[in-house]
Amino acid sequence: MYWLVGLMTASLVGIMALGVYLEFRPLTRGSNGPGWLKGTLGVNLLTFVLAEIGLLVVGMQDVLAQPAAAAAGAAPEISVGMGLALIGTGIPTALATIGAGIAVGPVGAAALAVIAEKPEVFGRSLIYLGLAEGIAIYGLVVTILMLGRLG
Repeated sequence: MYWLVGLMTASLVGIMALGVYLEFRPLTRGSNGPGWLKGTLGVNLLTFVLAEIGLLVVGMQDVLAQPAAAAAGAAPEISVGMGLALIGTGIPTALATIGAGIAVGPVGAAALAVIAEKPEVFGRSLIYLGLAEGIAIYGLVVTILMLGRLG
């Protein structure tokens, strides 16, 4: 299982290195960039997703194979499987927050532009902004439900 964690770490380091490379050598407008760029990013993302799925499968077996607590007052030990399960419960909130950020950016910019022209539509634009932000709340609710199932 530790080799999967190492594989995910190497994939994330590769993606971050690609981001740093693109920060210092930005692509020009109309340019597709070097030929290796899309392939490298695709392989890194595929490796990360496959390693994540492998960790969830292996970690799920470790969580389900946990023995019952010996003493009621003793603090439970967190195994690797339980740690992976806790990380897995945080993923919905992380992805929903990223989605909300992607949604709020254009909606907020459009709302500010409309409010500058017609101040009377402030309430309606605030509703649209709240709907976009609601995506993050859905992810938080799913995470809370998943934490309830672990405990």
